[in-house]
Amino acid sequence: MTPADFDEIEHRLPFILTTEDLPKYDITYLGRQHIDELDTYVFSAAPKTFEKGKRYFQGKVWVDQQDFQIVLVNGITVPQDKRKGHEDLSPPFTTYYEQIDGKYWFPTYTKAEGNLHFVAQEGALSQDVHMRNIVKYTDYKQYHATARIIYNGEDITDKKDTTQPPANPPANPKP
Repeated sequence: MTPADFDEIEHRLPFILTTEDLPKYDITYLGRQHIDELDTYVFSAAPKTFEKGKRYFQGKVWVDQQDFQIVLVNGITVPQDKRKGHEDLSPPFTTYYEQIDGKYWFPTYTKAEGNLHFVAQEGALSQDVHMRNIVKYTDYKQYHATARIIYNGEDITDKKDTTQPPANPPANPKP
C-alpha cells in the first residue's frame, strides 16, 4: 500500500464535509430520497478546482432530513493518476454512517470495488485488476478533556479573580 492509499482510507472514504472544505466543492441539490428507513436530501459534490498533489471526493451525498448529518456517500476519488508508470487508481466506493451516540453520525463501513485499468509499460501487457476493499470504522469513544490555567507559573484553575466585580451583581444590594 502506498501513502496515497492510506490517505484515501483516512480522508476520502469516510467523507466528511467540513466548513473549511465547503468552499472547495460545488454542491448541487438533487432532491429527496428515502433510504434505509430515513428521509434524506441528496446532493452532488464535486471539487471546484484541482490543486496539484491533492485528491478530492466526487459523487453523491445523502443527508438525514431530521439531523442534517451525512448518512451515506457514494463516489470516487479524483483526479485518478493515469500517468504511465505512475498510475494511482482507486475504485468507486460507498460509505455508510450510523448514529453512534444518539446525536452524531459517524462512518462505520466502506466498500470500494471496481476494475482498475493499468496501461502497458516496459514490456508488460496492460492489465485490468479487480479490487475490493472493505473498511470498518469501530470503537468510537466520546472525547473528554481537562484543562488547567497557568498564569505567571502558578496554577490558577480553581481560583477566582477577586479584583473583578461579580458577573451578575445582586438586583437589590443590601445596605
